[in-house]
Amino acid sequence: MSVDLKKIKELRERTNLGFLDVKNALEANDNDVEKSIDWLQEKGILKAAKKAGRIAAEGIVKAIVKDNEAVIFELNSETDFVSKNELFIELANKIGEALFLNNFETNEELLAIKIDGVSIEDHTSLLTAKIGEKISLRRALKFKANENQVVSGYTHANNRVATIVVAEGKNQEALRNVSMHITALNPSHLFEECLGSEELKSIHEKLDANPALANKPEKIQQSIKAGLLKKELNERGVLLYQPFVMDDSKTVGQYLVDSNLVLIDAKRFEVGEGIEKKTVDFAAEVAEQMAK
Repeated sequence: MSVDLKKIKELRERTNLGFLDVKNALEANDNDVEKSIDWLQEKGILKAAKKAGRIAAEGIVKAIVKDNEAVIFELNSETDFVSKNELFIELANKIGEALFLNNFETNEELLAIKIDGVSIEDHTSLLTAKIGEKISLRRALKFKANENQVVSGYTHANNRVATIVVAEGKNQEALRNVSMHITALNPSHLFEECLGSEELKSIHEKLDANPALANKPEKIQQSIKAGLLKKELNERGVLLYQPFVMDDSKTVGQYLVDSNLVLIDAKRFEVGEGIEKKTVDFAAEVAEQMAK
């Protein structure tokens, strides 16, 4: 049957749903808007849409390594309790598997990945309707190593922080240790170049003006400056200059050298980082629940 475009417009405005959901509802209910709303409610589609604007800042992150690839992703829920739900965990496991089977560059491509013929975006909407909390796949990333490279990763036991790493070399166990260090200490930068030319210039000017260098031979000055520079870069959170968490007698940079590894890139995800959590007072929260 043909669908009335005016009814489509009305139903979209009333439900905040996409064109296809609205069209399917009207087709199934003889262009009756009220019946279509009931139908959408029964299917769980309307329930998911109403929760779309809610903030999901809890959930899990996972880093998974298979052969020469590593993936990391963040799947969010509104509460930590729901992130332990069996259906939530099942979806997370399926997403992890799907990321290895598909390439993606943008968030749109990520959410369009199919699992059992259904997009990830639709899977999260369906789970939102079943559980009653907003579920969303916020982000994901994949590293792929070539024949001269190695990948590794680490997920903390609480599934709230994880890291994947790629490097030149072959020592995957050592690289996993580096991923554990990054997970635990959360460095601000991987390399000193990440600080930017202006900040590096400022650091060197500060070191040159250090009174400890006065009246010292050039060779001793350079040695003092090198030590002070390492200390400064460590304090500014540069990974390669941080004392290695498993052996603080050496830096992460030295540990990589000793392990015949050259760091290329690393990515650390923490649940909810960068999400502004909405604060609701208790009375308002109770009133909201009573209205449902």
